[in-house]
Amino acid sequence: MPRTKKFRRLRLLVILVVLLLVAGAGVGGWLGVKTVKESFPQTTGTLKLAGLSAPVSVDRDSKGIPQVYASTPSDLFKAQGYVQAQDRFWQMDVDRHITSGTLASMFGKGQVETDAFVRTMGWRDVAQQEYDTKLDATTKKYLQDYADGVNAWLSEHPGGAGASLEYALLGTAYGGYKPAPWTPVDSVSWLKAMAWDLSGNMQQEIDRSLLSQSLSKQQIAELYPTYPYGTNSTIVRTGTVSDAGTDKATYHPASGDGSSDVSNASSGSSGVTQASARTGGSTSGSTGSSGSVSGAVQASQQAATQLAANLDSIPALLGDPGQGIGSNSWVVSGSHTTTGEPLLANDPHLGPGLPSIWYQMGLHCNVVSAACPYDTTGFTFAGMPGVVIGHNQSISWGFTNLGADVQDLYLEQVTGDGTYLYNGKDVKFTTRSEVIKVAGGADQTITVRSTADGMPIISDHNTEQQTVGQDAPVDGNAPPRNGGYAIALRWTALDPGTTMASVFELDRAVNFSQFKAAARDFAVPAQNLIYADTAGNIGYQAPGRIPIRAKGDDGTYPMPGWTPQYAWQGFIPQAALPYVENPSSGYIVTANQAVVDASYPYELTDDWGYGTRSQQITDLIKSKLANGGKISPDDMQSMQTDDTSVMAQTLVPYLLKVPLTDPYYKDAQTLLKDWNYKQDAGSAAAAYYNAVWSNLLHLAFDEKFPAQVRATTDCVLQLPAGTAKVPVDGVNTAPKRVSVCGTRSPDEAMPDGNDQWTTAVTALLKQSNSDWWTYTDTQGAQVQGLDNMLLKAMVDARKQLTSLMGKDISTWSWGRIHTLTLKEQTLGTDNSSIASGAVHKLLNRGPYQLDGGSAAVDASGWNAAAGYQVDWAPSMRMVVDLADLNASRWINIGGASGHAYDAHYNDQTQLWADGQLLAWPFAKDAVTAATVDKLTLTP
Repeated sequence: MPRTKKFRRLRLLVILVVLLLVAGAGVGGWLGVKTVKESFPQTTGTLKLAGLSAPVSVDRDSKGIPQVYASTPSDLFKAQGYVQAQDRFWQMDVDRHITSGTLASMFGKGQVETDAFVRTMGWRDVAQQEYDTKLDATTKKYLQDYADGVNAWLSEHPGGAGASLEYALLGTAYGGYKPAPWTPVDSVSWLKAMAWDLSGNMQQEIDRSLLSQSLSKQQIAELYPTYPYGTNSTIVRTGTVSDAGTDKATYHPASGDGSSDVSNASSGSSGVTQASARTGGSTSGSTGSSGSVSGAVQASQQAATQLAANLDSIPALLGDPGQGIGSNSWVVSGSHTTTGEPLLANDPHLGPGLPSIWYQMGLHCNVVSAACPYDTTGFTFAGMPGVVIGHNQSISWGFTNLGADVQDLYLEQVTGDGTYLYNGKDVKFTTRSEVIKVAGGADQTITVRSTADGMPIISDHNTEQQTVGQDAPVDGNAPPRNGGYAIALRWTALDPGTTMASVFELDRAVNFSQFKAAARDFAVPAQNLIYADTAGNIGYQAPGRIPIRAKGDDGTYPMPGWTPQYAWQGFIPQAALPYVENPSSGYIVTANQAVVDASYPYELTDDWGYGTRSQQITDLIKSKLANGGKISPDDMQSMQTDDTSVMAQTLVPYLLKVPLTDPYYKDAQTLLKDWNYKQDAGSAAAAYYNAVWSNLLHLAFDEKFPAQVRATTDCVLQLPAGTAKVPVDGVNTAPKRVSVCGTRSPDEAMPDGNDQWTTAVTALLKQSNSDWWTYTDTQGAQVQGLDNMLLKAMVDARKQLTSLMGKDISTWSWGRIHTLTLKEQTLGTDNSSIASGAVHKLLNRGPYQLDGGSAAVDASGWNAAAGYQVDWAPSMRMVVDLADLNASRWINIGGASGHAYDAHYNDQTQLWADGQLLAWPFAKDAVTAATVDKLTLTP
């Protein structure tokens, strides 16, 4: 794009700042240091904070992590807002512009499309409705207290370098920007971003629709296999549900056990018949037999292509939706631990960046009482009060993504100017106008359309999407396409909820009953919540607002919106959602696997994680407990960094049988002979194996997939579109394959290599003559058979690693190509935006060479369609010791500070990369002993 005058000014400033930093002496050095340090927070002495009822103490340890002590909840959350703003206000400010659809007001016209899409969904409007109609008075009071604390800091730091280095850079391009006061709704809006990035299966719906352009339903089913209940455990052994299908439905845990053994995973222990008992949904993997559904699936292909481009426009604050988002958590009863009390571990896998998504913090009432019930520490979100994951004086809890299917796409037939077809009639869209402010440019006005029942049309605001559905084939049962099908979104996060209240309830819960009550209010995103307490109890609860679908609709494909047949039928009663307390197994593992088996009478999702990590964790626990063994806190920490490749255990025996005679290729194959399947950063075998895996995926799937799901860097020989339907005869010669490149961003492309693909390929390895094992060589000839493809993958892997690391395999290591670079993403990630490459050099950190892999417990994930660089990772790790809370441990990516060059901007990352954890003091005397800086906030 052309460099504007403002961009050139920004670039000059960045270069100047870099030069000043490098100078490091004299006037230049002084100016550079002053510019960078101007926003660093005061962490010692005394500061006034208006509105406090009494002094508040902020004790920071050697990593700058604050523990806040106050006399009232109002003072506590006011101080939390102030302290988080000290460290992270730039991050908070950008995040609220994302959730409110106002990025263009900060960064200019390049963000208009993003704003239009978010405004169409109305995240901020829904957050306002939650605040106005759903949240209780106490929760609102805490939100206002938090906002008051943020605004007290903001009044002292209204912008520019005094607020953050990034504001100084932004001001050079758009000098008129000034942060607005913080509001309670800004905090509530963040929950919409969290829900979006942990949003269930919308991406899978889109991908299935796109794949159906070139693949049959059976082929797609092979790529999305059913959950392997026979080998991988569910979270709990499935209990029974009394009064299923009514508002009185109630879940009853299975007798005597919770964390399921594989032998029981598919036993149907509830006594309810499998497929036929489900309330809504389908267990066949089909979308029903109705001709209109078939037509809708076909018609959705073009629409899905355009919608995918819109989804890419939203910054992924937690990671890429539907791509690798996951987590590990497990809890072990005191009967199995060396401490005699429960141990709880958690490590959510999210998109890493700087600053970290998490902010470590303690919130303590000076005297814990009914009037001031908080004594909580853990991981918070900058911009939101309370602690999200952590422990208090009595209980500890952790999260993993449940993955419940809470989103559906509907195809809407637009019949005229402002109308759409529904139940045989033309119905008017509900419309509203939205004005998008644009820094450095004119305001843009958009029109948002919604169906009569409130579903936004999310395919409107993209020039390419004007042709949605124009070319998609339909059958005779689907309505005429006319101008094309539009796409509407039904999503539980667009209904006002009570999740914000749940955060405070969790923070003050002291037993399992109160924990379950708090979980009932955790509406979205649906999470697996694990639990342990100082009384020795462990437990699990599946919360969330999860829809009940019509029979024949399993949520895997976009559905017809012109008939009421596929409207949601209601929501699973909270009392009917699975839970367990003190299972006889003595442990509970959650890592995005299936919660229950198919005997559970409600459809939670058909797109579970496949249980690779959860089963590995379960096996590690069992191995520690064998012969009367006990699990220690060190064992819990060690399990978090287990980097075993489970898929390698299956695939390597096949690879070792491939007859490679050329020593150049044979030497690489030999690396696998005595490999222990560990993906350590220093392992040459891990590098070679993962390169073979990546190349195998490309060979098996790329040329069969449509360009819309493949990476822009992925060009393969394919038959021109439509030629497969033309007969070859005296007039029509056999078509020639041409090079076709993908159209999707590499980090969003398929196949990504996660455990969906390991599960699919494991099944296909038993079918050596499957059509999937056919590829086209460079001469255009078809090569068939598993053995030939494995040989080709190994040859290509050797060539690829030679180009990346050299010919000498003794110099190879997994960490050389499997690296993490932490990026400050709020200013963009490319060099053509407002953020230049020099900005990134100022703000980014790395690369770090990492152990682990996509489907490993140590989930340093990479997308096989993009390369070997790390795209998601354990965003934090914690191990909570319920026998001695002061002996608990934690670590974060990055650090406490959001200010580049602050000592705590990135002082935890190397420790995190090395698998280390920090001491996590909790009691007042332990915190005092660890305190390095003490700040007193006074009225």
